Amino acid sequence: MSEILRVVTPDGPGELLLDPATAPTAALVLGHGAGGGVGAWDLELLARELPASGVSVARYRQPWLVAGRKVAGPPASLDRGWRPAVAAIASAWPGVPLFVGGRSAGARAACRCYDGAAGLVALSFPLHPPGKPHKSRIAELAAVTGPVLVVQGAADPFGSPADIARALADAGYSGERIVPVPGATHSLAPVKSLPAPKVAEREQLVVGAVLTFIADALDPVPSAE
Repeated sequence: MSEILRVVTPDGPGELLLDPATAPTAALVLGHGAGGGVGAWDLELLARELPASGVSVARYRQPWLVAGRKVAGPPASLDRGWRPAVAAIASAWPGVPLFVGGRSAGARAACRCYDGAAGLVALSFPLHPPGKPHKSRIAELAAVTGPVLVVQGAADPFGSPADIARALADAGYSGERIVPVPGATHSLAPVKSLPAPKVAEREQLVVGAVLTFIADALDPVPSAE
C-alpha cells in the first residue's frame, strides 16, 4: 500500500503516492495524464518495480483529480499543481537525486516546469493532437536542460518515436533517448489479447529503459574529445 502525502497548491490539495526504496539511489516523481490517474498501466508498473532496484517512486494526483473533477484544467493550472509536488518530494526525500516526469499531459507539465532535476522521463509525450501534426508541442520537450528519456508507443497517434526524433532534431536538441514500445499506442498498456510472454517483454522494456536511463544520468560516460 502506497503512503499518501498531501500537497498544498494554489488550486487546492494534491496527493503524492509514495513507494520508497529501502536504500534509494534516486527518486522519480511522475504526473498522470489528462484523461486518467495514477493507476495508469505504466505509472503503476514503475511504482511496483523500481523500488526493488533502488529508485523511490512518487506518483502525483493533480488537485483537479483529487477534487473529483473529470477534466483537467489548462496547462498553467497543471504547472501550479506540479511545482509544489516536486518541492514536497525534494523535502520528503532529501539528498537523493531527483528525476521528474510523467505520462502525456503529466510529461508536458514536467517539461515546462523543469528546473535542475537530475533528468526527465516522458512516457507517451503528446507531440501533437491526433491528426494535427501542425500543432506541435516539441518546444516544451526541447526546452528541457537536462537528460531526457522518451518512452513512446510505436503506434501512438499523438506522435510516433520517429516523429519525436525528427521534431527534436529540427529543434536542434540532441540530449534525448527515445525508446519505442513495439505495438503500443498512447496508453502503452498491452491489450488483453497479448500473450503473457509479450506482456512481460513490454514490462521489462519499460522498466529497463527507465532504470538504465537513471543509472546513466547519475554516472555519465565522459565524451570523447
